[in-house]
Amino acid sequence: MAEVMIDPASGQHSLKRVIGRRTLLLFVVGDILGAGIYALVGKAAGQVGGALWVPFLVAFVLAALTATAYAELVGKYPRAAGAALYVNKAFNIPFVTFIVAFAVLMSGITSAGAAARAFGGRYLAEFVTLPVVVGAFVFLGLVALVNFAGISESVKVNVALTIVEAFGLLVIIAIGVYALLTGDGEPARALEFHPANGAFLGVLGGTALAFYALLGFEDSVNLAEEARNPQRDFPRALFGGLAVTALIYLAVAFTATMLVDTRTLTDSSGPLLEVVKVAGLAFPPKLFALIALLAVGNTALINMLMASRLVYGMAREGIVPRLFAAVHPTRSTPWVAIVFTVGVAAVLVATGDVGDLADTTVFLLLCVFAMVNVAVLVLRGDRVEHDHFRAPGWMPALGAVVCVVLALPVTGRDAYVYIRAGVLVAIGVILWFVNRLFLAAGKPEAEGGSEREHPS
Repeated sequence: MAEVMIDPASGQHSLKRVIGRRTLLLFVVGDILGAGIYALVGKAAGQVGGALWVPFLVAFVLAALTATAYAELVGKYPRAAGAALYVNKAFNIPFVTFIVAFAVLMSGITSAGAAARAFGGRYLAEFVTLPVVVGAFVFLGLVALVNFAGISESVKVNVALTIVEAFGLLVIIAIGVYALLTGDGEPARALEFHPANGAFLGVLGGTALAFYALLGFEDSVNLAEEARNPQRDFPRALFGGLAVTALIYLAVAFTATMLVDTRTLTDSSGPLLEVVKVAGLAFPPKLFALIALLAVGNTALINMLMASRLVYGMAREGIVPRLFAAVHPTRSTPWVAIVFTVGVAAVLVATGDVGDLADTTVFLLLCVFAMVNVAVLVLRGDRVEHDHFRAPGWMPALGAVVCVVLALPVTGRDAYVYIRAGVLVAIGVILWFVNRLFLAAGKPEAEGGSEREHPS
């Protein structure tokens, strides 16, 4: 039976601190690797031409700036709410806190929905023919079961899938090494630079796409409450995970453009399969499709882990109803938050083009990242008793500017993305006022007892 943890302050069930540094590192690597790199190589190539490794390199440098802010904040405030907690502490404006939390929550759920649809699509069709929605629903059900089983079980599955998806990318790298040794492919093509909209806009647009493949490094902060030593382990896991994935991404990007022409990569929905098919080093395409399915599955599992823990953390902070903070008495998992997030993901899978929604949430996350970078500077005056990582001041400052630039239309982002983002924010505003009305309805009873707690 799972160990039951009780919060001594509240007497309620709490999350277990079971995650060590190595597991955190694998979680960060697995969070970044996955659906993005398996699907976006071709689109990035369409922006810059053969030298598609350039936007990936730029994106990693820019992501590292924001990672310094997260590394400092998670050390100061090792709780599950992530960006919502940091913005709330920095600005103490409940409405802003809610919108930030809502944007992050929707990004995770939408990403999981996109991964579910990808799982039920072309890759799955290599083995069995099912309607995309049916395959996606079955997949979401399996993810929910793993998430409910417990954080230890979920992270163990994540570790196994991380190894599998990393193996698939290492296969691509091995194919590239073999091609270089045997003289196959066109290495010079990886150095060609033919941006679609000029050098600056081409790199900027490619970087925005590549940044989508990197989203996920910030998800790990939502496991802070379940880490054994977050002050020491999170900075090392964040920066180590970024470094490992940077090397893998750059090698994969170089190999892809060296072996496959840019147009083929751009037009393919499975660009890395194109690499496997033309490789001189034989590797079964069906086996690679299976690896891609597991990689997509890992993306969804991590996003649903993050989303459920974020809802749980928001409830603990009093931002959403306390119902969502309920922890299962034997599994020690936030079961109400899990049911809620899976339900929202299922609706997205059934009713919309999740790929387009994912692009919208990239824009929303860039706005969130900008606020987190500002928050870390605002909170420099808030001293804590324990030691923690401290970022050089110029890094989060530059990170905030970079995030704002990448969120602007100059990257080539379509207008409908901003329209959809506006609709999502409007939904968040409606939910905010519904929650306020709910709290107001319970205020007379609260006034009869102790003062109702507010997030602060």
